[in-house]
Amino acid sequence: MPRKPINVRDFLSNLPLFRELSGDEITRIAEGSMEIDAPRGTMLVHRGNACHGFHIVIFGQVKLALEAPGGGEKVVELIGPGMSFGEPVMFLDKPYMVSATTLADSLLLHVARDVVYAEIERDPEFARRIIAGLSRRLHHLIDDLEAVSLRSGTQRVIGYLLRDESAVGTGNLRRVTLPAKKGVIASHLNLTHEHFSRILHELIENGLIEVDGPRVTIPDVTRLRGHGG
Repeated sequence: MPRKPINVRDFLSNLPLFRELSGDEITRIAEGSMEIDAPRGTMLVHRGNACHGFHIVIFGQVKLALEAPGGGEKVVELIGPGMSFGEPVMFLDKPYMVSATTLADSLLLHVARDVVYAEIERDPEFARRIIAGLSRRLHHLIDDLEAVSLRSGTQRVIGYLLRDESAVGTGNLRRVTLPAKKGVIASHLNLTHEHFSRILHELIENGLIEVDGPRVTIPDVTRLRGHGG
């Protein structure tokens, strides 16, 4: 069944990065963007590819990963709707350092580098918003590095569950939907799939979480946080 057409201008105008731009500015960026239909498993970029702009996810999910010589990979980041990737290497005029693969049927926008540069020339405030977005990304990556370097596997999993932005709930109860397969999340946390599963089972046995497929219920957030030290 054909998907409903996307109004690119409306989508861009609702993103924090573009929200304060004028209608004319949004139109210019939309005209310099290209929609990319990417079924699950599509390799969007390979490590070493030239970067001519950046991608924004409209719907779906993208995995950024480092590829190991033996065929393995280290998941660096999971990119969901409204999130973007590619800005740092675009500004550095460097090739991609990671590969990007869709984990679900996805639709993305590719915003051309020349259009971004032109808007920065017209509006320096636009550059400030891009820098703020990159700073938030760096903050998350530092958090991830700290977790991998200084925290136990259990602490990493608990921290991930408590940080997950898909969480909903009231009071001390929280429900989380895991955004990807357990093996992908394990790689992101620098754990093996088996170690990740053992930690989940330990948390279940201690009554700290309940798991039903990708859905995780945290009956008592305070208790779970205390278990992680």
